[in-house]
Amino acid sequence: MTVDHRYEVRIVLIIVLLLNVSVMLIKAGLGWWTGSLSLFADALHSITDSANNVLGLAMNRLASPEPDREHPYGHQKFDAIGALGIAAFLGIACFEILEGAVDHLLSQHPAVEMSPQVLELLLVVLAVNIGVAAYERRVGERVNSSILLSDAQHTMSDIWVTVMVILGLIGVGLGYQWVDVLLAFPVCILVFASGWSVLRRNLPWLVDEMAIAPEAIHTAVINVPGVLNCHDIASRGLLGRQTFIEMHLVVDSDSVEVAHQITEQVEAILNEKYAPVRSTIHLEPQSYSSERISFGSVAASDLGETSGVSVD
Repeated sequence: MTVDHRYEVRIVLIIVLLLNVSVMLIKAGLGWWTGSLSLFADALHSITDSANNVLGLAMNRLASPEPDREHPYGHQKFDAIGALGIAAFLGIACFEILEGAVDHLLSQHPAVEMSPQVLELLLVVLAVNIGVAAYERRVGERVNSSILLSDAQHTMSDIWVTVMVILGLIGVGLGYQWVDVLLAFPVCILVFASGWSVLRRNLPWLVDEMAIAPEAIHTAVINVPGVLNCHDIASRGLLGRQTFIEMHLVVDSDSVEVAHQITEQVEAILNEKYAPVRSTIHLEPQSYSSERISFGSVAASDLGETSGVSVD
């Protein structure tokens, strides 16, 4: 059975949105006060945090796991689309930070002003970001939400950005004005790396990449009493969130009723190992033979030799 955690995810996103807006306003105010490029870049990064939360709320409302007439496989890919939107926001932030750093190198700008109050406020901001990242990651791992996990990744990059900003402002306070501009470049790299991580985690789900190794499914199914062979195994989705498994099955019975009972046992085994799962099983006559476990995979006889599984 598919569990709908959208309400819990929505509550987390609303709380985080309020915190991110507060953090963004603090950073923007400090950036205007001090004239610091790295602080302005950090404020821009926080704007993307808030935008990500709004996007996450929109996608969360759309990403129902329950199928309907128009979406018979559910709506959960909207969640991954929202995560890709986060990656796009990170890319935009990276470009803006880089552009601002280059502009400061090529033209004269007023000196950055520094005071202990600025550092104190940034330490408060840093503590809030650490709390937000830990909160989102904990809930995201528990309910397996790609939106929360992606946003937690984004917030982690924000933590490192803020740490660099603090180091840069300390350098400015010691009289090294160039440190503020110099640190804008590693900030840009951190933001880009965060966006790439989000993209890499969610793109396989959108392009229906294999979710479970077909050899692992074959090993689980072939040991079910009454199963003679299974082949042409395919899977997609996100393991632990929602997976779809398809296979062809040969069973040791000509009775439709007995064959149905065997397929139900197969479905129960798959759901126990990979829940939640929706399985589609195509039954074939006992006389049918195929050694192809999956598309482009090893033959069943080769798997039996290497894994100790006997295949009839």
